Amino acid sequence: MTRRELKPVNYVAYGLNDILGAGSMAVISGWILFFYTTFCGLSAVQAASIFAIARILDAVASPLIGHISDGLGKTRIGQRFGRRRVFLLFSIPLLPSFALMWVSGQAYLYYLVTYVFFELVYAAVIIPYETLAAEMTDDYKKKAKLAGARILTGQISAIFAGILPSWIVSIVGGKESASTFLIMGAIFSAVFMLVVFIVWNFTWERETQPEAEVSTSKDNWSVAGTLKTLFLNLTSTLRIRAFRLHLGMYLGGYISQDIFNAAFTYFVVFAIGGSVVIASEMMAVTYIAQLVAVAIAIPMVMRFGPSPSYRVAIGFYMLGIITLLALFFSGQGFVYAWLAGAVILAGFGRGALNYIPWNTYNYMADVDEIVTARRREGSFAGVMTFIRKATQAAAVMFVGIVLEAGGFVSGADSQSGDAITTIVATLAIGPLVVLTLGFWVSTKFRLNKDTHEVLMAEIARFKQGQTSATSPLHQEIVEDLSGWKYDQLWGNNSVGKADDAAQVGSADVALAGHKGKH
Repeated sequence: MTRRELKPVNYVAYGLNDILGAGSMAVISGWILFFYTTFCGLSAVQAASIFAIARILDAVASPLIGHISDGLGKTRIGQRFGRRRVFLLFSIPLLPSFALMWVSGQAYLYYLVTYVFFELVYAAVIIPYETLAAEMTDDYKKKAKLAGARILTGQISAIFAGILPSWIVSIVGGKESASTFLIMGAIFSAVFMLVVFIVWNFTWERETQPEAEVSTSKDNWSVAGTLKTLFLNLTSTLRIRAFRLHLGMYLGGYISQDIFNAAFTYFVVFAIGGSVVIASEMMAVTYIAQLVAVAIAIPMVMRFGPSPSYRVAIGFYMLGIITLLALFFSGQGFVYAWLAGAVILAGFGRGALNYIPWNTYNYMADVDEIVTARRREGSFAGVMTFIRKATQAAAVMFVGIVLEAGGFVSGADSQSGDAITTIVATLAIGPLVVLTLGFWVSTKFRLNKDTHEVLMAEIARFKQGQTSATSPLHQEIVEDLSGWKYDQLWGNNSVGKADDAAQVGSADVALAGHKGKH
């Protein structure tokens, strides 16, 4: 099978999608709770519940989309339009739904419906998109470059997510208002449509195996059959050791940012006497620091590996949080240079924490392949998003509940001492605890450039009909990454078996499984 050559335009186009991926999430995580509680008359718990409900529904839909995209290549529509990129194309006219979220003066149900709808559209783009790096190349360095292009672009979009409210206030004049956020939503909606079209036009998928059959069985695509297969598929991915550890690092970096982002605007406005404009500027400063950090993290990960780099990033993030605490307890209130220094330190850590898990994610399907003798990129994208969004929902709901329990009053110009203490504690304690857990998990994660080369070499041996490892060291490495004994690899296990039964398997997979048993 011939593989197309990746050119600079393909790296750029692939990376552009994170304007939607990271950009929309930066806007939402940084502003949605503040917008709902300040301009829409919702309580902190009501606002957080919208976020949580949408995330939970999306967490169910996301792995379903991943599972469908894995099997869509065996259908006529998948063979004609592609099993991944067809989702991108069909989602483009639905992306303006992002702007509808930022209309003030509506009822709770309006905000719930508009938010849920955008989350589902977002998932229909992101889940197939997350498989494309593994679809376009098997090369370790090229995958790392694709991940770098994605995260760099995402950080640039996040800078604009942070600074746009400040710019809009300056352009229209006067004080920040609900219209500030509506204008921001409209701008991002237009940009989302453009970049998704570019991604669709300059990316590709693996060639369909000629032996693959077109699946038209109603049993394979019934709702009950799909959900059953989905559940079995999700549980099977979690039986891959490297993926479990990868999720621990991913969640350690991202949940800490969910909590921090949700509380940061409140911290600036109420705890140290700043404003929405100041919070906007500080978010932009944070994301600029993150952009620099990603540029540094790309070669750093290639040289030292993801785990050591991850721990260095955690150190910077923790130092930034501690500096924010020092500013608050100093009693000086808002000090621009001090605040900027703190968010720069945090940004250096956050940028690397954003890049590293997405770099390692691109290799999870390779680890899975040596266990199952199959390629299940969509399944891994689905379960990763499922867990991510479920935990993100819990994190933001946690912030809303804690703030309200601490005496926070929606729409008020100032808050009580108890409410301010709660804001500060939420900003600091939650992220520090989660980061500590991520640090611990990273000490057990062994995937890097060298171990990945060993992994691919052993996969090549299995494809050639070999059943023994090249050396004891190679055996130890693949057993550590997979979590399975060597003689249980390449289909000699129960991982993914039920999923095979629910889908029409291709002849090459069946042959590979047969070779692995002899």
